[in-house]
Amino acid sequence: MKRVGNKISRETMAMAPIKYFTGLLVAITSLSLLASFTDGHEDRQVYIAYMGNQPSSQYYSTDSHLTLLDRVLDGGSSAKERLVYSYTRSFNGLAARLTHEEKEKLAGEDGVISVFPSRKLKTHTTRSWDFLGFPRDLQRKQSTGTDVIVGVFDTGIWPEAEAFSDEGFGPPPSKWKGVCQNFRCNNKIVGARFYIAPDASIPVDRSPRDFHGHGSHTASTVAGREVKKASLYGIAKGTARGGAPAARIAVYKICWSDGCDSHYILAAFDDAIADGVDIISMSLGGSFAIDYFEDVLAIGSFHAVAKGILTSASAGNYGPYRGTVANVAPWMLVVAASSIDRRIVDKVVLGNNMTIRGISINSFPTQKKFYPLVLGDERRPLSRILKSRAVFNRGAPVVASFSSRGPNPITPNILKPDISAPGTEILATWSPKGLVSLYVNDTRSVKYNILSGTSMACPHATAVAASVKSFHPGWSPAAVMSALMTTATPMSPSRHPEAELAYGAGQLNPKRATSPGLVYDATARDYVNMLCEQGYSTRLIGLVTGDTDSSCHKNVNVTTVDMNYPTMTRYVAQGKEFQAEFWRTVTNVGNPNSTYRAKVASASGLHIQVNPRKLRFRELNEKRSFVVRVAGKPLSLNSVASASIVWSDRKHEVRSPIVIHTERDLWA
Repeated sequence: MKRVGNKISRETMAMAPIKYFTGLLVAITSLSLLASFTDGHEDRQVYIAYMGNQPSSQYYSTDSHLTLLDRVLDGGSSAKERLVYSYTRSFNGLAARLTHEEKEKLAGEDGVISVFPSRKLKTHTTRSWDFLGFPRDLQRKQSTGTDVIVGVFDTGIWPEAEAFSDEGFGPPPSKWKGVCQNFRCNNKIVGARFYIAPDASIPVDRSPRDFHGHGSHTASTVAGREVKKASLYGIAKGTARGGAPAARIAVYKICWSDGCDSHYILAAFDDAIADGVDIISMSLGGSFAIDYFEDVLAIGSFHAVAKGILTSASAGNYGPYRGTVANVAPWMLVVAASSIDRRIVDKVVLGNNMTIRGISINSFPTQKKFYPLVLGDERRPLSRILKSRAVFNRGAPVVASFSSRGPNPITPNILKPDISAPGTEILATWSPKGLVSLYVNDTRSVKYNILSGTSMACPHATAVAASVKSFHPGWSPAAVMSALMTTATPMSPSRHPEAELAYGAGQLNPKRATSPGLVYDATARDYVNMLCEQGYSTRLIGLVTGDTDSSCHKNVNVTTVDMNYPTMTRYVAQGKEFQAEFWRTVTNVGNPNSTYRAKVASASGLHIQVNPRKLRFRELNEKRSFVVRVAGKPLSLNSVASASIVWSDRKHEVRSPIVIHTERDLWA
């Protein structure tokens, strides 16, 4: 952009949205990700027409409002069907479901003062936490959680952001042994480290400060304090908050402008485990899954789980193709990205007045002047871009097209991703030094930004895990994972051809996760047994665990399908009838004296037996085992057949998906 002194010229700023939008269109087209632009009218939404006070000379009734609507509707339905509410007692106005074109017509009618979208005026997060049914008042009633420390592996953090204020926080718990490198911590941000080679050439100072924005975004989604009136230039306005605002943050800056080096990541795991974090959140990964012990994320998280630390990780942004999930180790929680009930839309108006509607974020003011759609071509074609706005997304939640899918390429009998969480168009804290948009010459500085990706989904799951951990500090990482997965809200396989391979156990449910009733627990030894079955040698596993007793015992007859995992998955050959058995053990963490009964749901032609179908518990932490037997007809290539088993005591419902899948066509 051209500058006049320290200011961007008006002419150049006017061109900025055109340049930005054009660049965004190219990026979206080349990456085949989110946007799908279509001609025609946009979906209807509720608009309010305000017409002031009731005049003394005339009484406006519902009938008069219907008459008014009849004049502006484009057809297809009656005014009575479109009318949502008629205001006739204290003031004059109406609410109706209209297209944008109909709204414009209504605004031009005599006596109409203003027409504006219906908005929820209560304070809310970037919308995601309210969408998940986790309002602030319920969040406050739950545990304070101030002793829970979340280690965030990312691009650093901007400590001056309001979300990271330590007002009301006491000193860190005595267990904390972390440090702050070239950085002033507080009682909210209790630790901060950065990882870079001493001779590396970087354009910013050497500290854990965030000069990108991604790290501040993820950290505030996990544990940010409430901040009112947050928005990106008025878009997605509301109260921003993290899911675990009472938790503390330890920052491990392992990502710089050129990416995240594996050796820095492993160093961060090394430090974080010793520092005393309770949970690790890392919204990063490779472009594909690799062998567990050539993957620093799998290695680091294995050592973390052995010390009682859960790692939450993003699934990857390489969907919608199968087998693209990047983080697959069974000892880490892997999160897919799904939509929320708010969508941010934009419009391009062409020179012939045709309107193209699409999914993008344009924070620049609406331009009245038309500009070339293609840079350098000065009459035609011409276009102008309208500022983005938020609309109600009726169909949510749906897994985003970019979200990486299973099956697990390394261990096909372990379902990955594990769970789905909000990951599209999430507003959260941003570094004022970070780029606002894809347009590199966009020099604006903002406190909040809107991002999409499994990077945004991961911290949502991390926050709920932190909440569960604050209630149950003695629970193992596997128990915390189980609590999130077995209480997840089922998602519709009819809207996802890949079913659980896309969304795992379902949509994250913060309200239920802290009281799951039963958990599927596991220890490091269980993961070792799985690795033995995978073909890893006793010598290798002994080196990994540092324990000479961690040998692959010959008398242990365990397969990956028998690992005590909350989901039950079996990879089968195509075109052949199949049978599978899943042995599982659940631990009672609900009521001391309780009886659970099994309910089976299947719409895929699977024949399922559960033995026993009733589990009786007399005390807390008591364990009971059962077996699930599944049989079915031959399945074709790229098939997924799914069902579920739910253990219920009438207070808790403990749901485990059952997933049978065949080979995948690499070219499908």
